[in-house]
Amino acid sequence: MPVLTFVARVMDGLLLVASMDSGSDSAATVDVCRSQAKQILKRLNPRSVAKCSIESRPYVFHYMIEQGICYLTLAEKGYPKRLAFLYLEEIHQEFVGELRQDYGEDWRNKVETAARPYAFIKFDKVIQRKRKEFLDPQSRNNMARLNDDLADIHSIMKQNIEEVLNRGEKLDHVSEISKTLSTQAEQFKWSSKKLSLMALWQKYGPIGAMVIAILFILWWKFF
Repeated sequence: MPVLTFVARVMDGLLLVASMDSGSDSAATVDVCRSQAKQILKRLNPRSVAKCSIESRPYVFHYMIEQGICYLTLAEKGYPKRLAFLYLEEIHQEFVGELRQDYGEDWRNKVETAARPYAFIKFDKVIQRKRKEFLDPQSRNNMARLNDDLADIHSIMKQNIEEVLNRGEKLDHVSEISKTLSTQAEQFKWSSKKLSLMALWQKYGPIGAMVIAILFILWWKFF
């Protein structure tokens, strides 16, 4: 079953809606999962893969990005992946539908200019209702959803939570390497210029010195 569901703005990770069901888990477990979910959202950007499953034993985070909004849920590892993404798809449709009902075609601007977290928290009621619908994967309605679903989910990226949470450190390391390479490139460029000047001097220096010596002798003799 979906234990946790977040709706967030991709460009900065701002939480628009947060809904959690901690009935079967300890408060500490819920806090850890919530913290991991927020870290995942902070690392997303408009260039991130649109659909991804991230393992965090004994759970799996599933997220989907649509129209600049990320829909993320946490489910038990045994929960069907296809059903988890169908759940996110229905959350997306309901969320956009409710925004259009409230704000018309200006709904995107309302999302982009939201300045405080949980600005659309009233949508939690819809998420709670959808969670109940998707609670049992073996229910008749959910089996019908799976049978009707024609989406190909083989292209969904799979990652591990450690890889995602350490990505920031890896990016910092890559940045440091890039700076070092840039400095070394400048040094190599200057060394190349010095070598070129030395090669030119070795090639034309003796000739130049001879010409200067001849001109000096001629000037001394005739002037």
